[in-house]
Formats: sequence, structure tokens, C-alpha cells
Amino acid sequence: MISVNDFKTGLTIEIDGGLWKVVDFQHVKPGKGAAFVRSKLKNLRTGAVQEKTFRAGEKVGKAHIANRKMQFLYESAGAYVFMDTENYEQIELNAGQIEYELNYLKENMEVNILMYESETIGVDLPNTVILRVEETEPGIKGDTASGGSKPAKMETGLMVNVPFFVNADDMLIVNTTDGSYVSRA
Repeated sequence: MISVNDFKTGLTIEIDGGLWKVVDFQHVKPGKGAAFVRSKLKNLRTGAVQEKTFRAGEKVGKAHIANRKMQFLYESAGAYVFMDTENYEQIELNAGQIEYELNYLKENMEVNILMYESETIGVDLPNTVILRVEETEPGIKGDTASGGSKPAKMETGLMVNVPFFVNADDMLIVNTTDGSYVSRA
């Protein structure tokens, strides 16, 4: 058990048989009344985000999530196949389980698979990934120092706002938490 006063972003907890990841939290001490913790939780099984308020000091169960390093192999009929890099065991995840992560997954990419007991919960992406620009408007000479941006479609289908100097087939570093452009690779 863990106290809600010890919440951290990314912590995984168990409430009413559900697995939840703490996305955001805020300790509130009103002038009148008892203190409480306002939190935003993401259901790891369904992906639904819910806001929940706890009394200060309330206890919740801590879920122990294991990470297995796996390699994304291929997609076949809506099933995404991952292989354990140590024992070559393969698992399949459906598109609903990794809907957000599909914007960043490329074949042969190594990721961490989140496991709870024997259940596969989802995919933990690295902070940044390198993706190729599939299509974007051509850059105009002299636009390299301006602060504007234009949309670019990446090889995975993700749309990213990039600086004007980026062209098709450029390799870019993209942030996986918010889908933003970081730099050229």
C-alpha cells in the first residue's frame, strides 16, 4: 500500500481491481476543510483518462509493473508482433492496446513491454525516436532562421510541425510524449 501523499507522475496503482498510471496530481490545502489530492489517472487496460480526488493520507495499492525488453517485428492483420530479445518468445498486441504508440513504432525498434503478473499491459516508448519525413512542403531558400513551422507527415503517419528548412526524406528526432519536433537526426 502507498499513501496518496507519495504520488509521483508515472506511478502505477491499483484501485478497485483496475490498473492506473498517475498522469498528473496536485496537493490541495484549502483554507477551510481537510487537505486532499486531486489526480488525473490513466487506465492501463483501456487507455481511458479519469480525474479522481483522494483524501490526504488515503492508502491505495501499488501495482508492480515489470519491463521486458522486446523488439517490434511486424504487423499482420491488425496484430502487432513483438519478440523478447533474450529468449526469442513472441507476443502479439492488438491495435487497441497500443493505439497511441503506433505513431512512433518502426520495424526492428526495441521497446519495453509493460507486464503485470502474466498480463501484457502496453508498450513503454523511449523519450525520443528517429523518424523519416515522408512528405512536406519544400523549404524556401532564406527560411532557415525564421521561427515559423509547417506540417510534415512522418513515415509512421504521424503529423509533426517542423521548421521551414526540413525537407522530405530528412531524418528527425521526435518527442514521444507530445509528438513535437526536437531536431534533425
